[in-house]
Amino acid sequence: MYLRKDFKEALDGQGSFEQVMSIQGEVYRDVAGRRTLRFVRQGKGYFLKIHSGVGWKEICKNLIQLRFPVLGAQNERLAIRRLKQLGLETMQIAGYGKKGWNPARQRSFIVTAELPETVNLEDFCGQWSRKPPSTPRELSLKRSLIHQVAGIARKMHENGINHRDLYLCHFLLDRRAVNIEPLSAVIKLYVIDLHRVQLRRYTPQRSVVKDIAGLFFSSMDIGLTSRDRLRFMRAYRGKPLRQILERDVRFRKKVYDKGIKLYHSVYGKHPESPAMTSTMSGKTFIAKSAR
Repeated sequence: MYLRKDFKEALDGQGSFEQVMSIQGEVYRDVAGRRTLRFVRQGKGYFLKIHSGVGWKEICKNLIQLRFPVLGAQNERLAIRRLKQLGLETMQIAGYGKKGWNPARQRSFIVTAELPETVNLEDFCGQWSRKPPSTPRELSLKRSLIHQVAGIARKMHENGINHRDLYLCHFLLDRRAVNIEPLSAVIKLYVIDLHRVQLRRYTPQRSVVKDIAGLFFSSMDIGLTSRDRLRFMRAYRGKPLRQILERDVRFRKKVYDKGIKLYHSVYGKHPESPAMTSTMSGKTFIAKSAR
């Protein structure tokens, strides 16, 4: 077990495993084997993720699907450490603990410090569909965010990391940096919710497609233009646009199909934009799939 000094002091210097596991607060998520809550100690906010054991059924299901099961908080701890090694902004660990040898009943926790003055990109960018960026500063901010999200995804995938839940809501924007010049030099985006992250020497193509499709899905209703999507693909692939249009046909089609399928499974319908519901050929994917 590890407790950061200031966090341990906030627990009156005790900080036993059971004390941390019994902390109460505002529950954000409560699913089988995992609970996430927010609490405050000495004026500081923290998030506690408790893993109470996944069970043999879940372990067997993952193994049958040739996936290594996420047994507890250890996976998120390793993911945070790896992202920091790559220079990517993410959560700060305030505490971590694990107890038990039985993989199906292992109990663990991870405590991360709250990131103040942040907003997730799903909420921040959601206003663009109603009020598209129009001033030079607003347009510059939008383009900077597109390039930064693409750069983060690219760096992760090039270093054997795939998120598995790569949606806009899992990027937190530091509000304080938005009002500083120049924008591109100071914008901070934190990647969060890393408990399902996979760490390998090489990121398989199917995992890359899943991550980028997640971004595509979560950006369908925020009012992006065709040029915005072209900017993302150019920044993510790191190639001239002509090469992307001519050589990445299959990749773009896979991303589109998976993103549309996900949208339909969540909302029970296709995206409302005519461009989104059009039949896509590989070369028209980027332009036609933009809103």
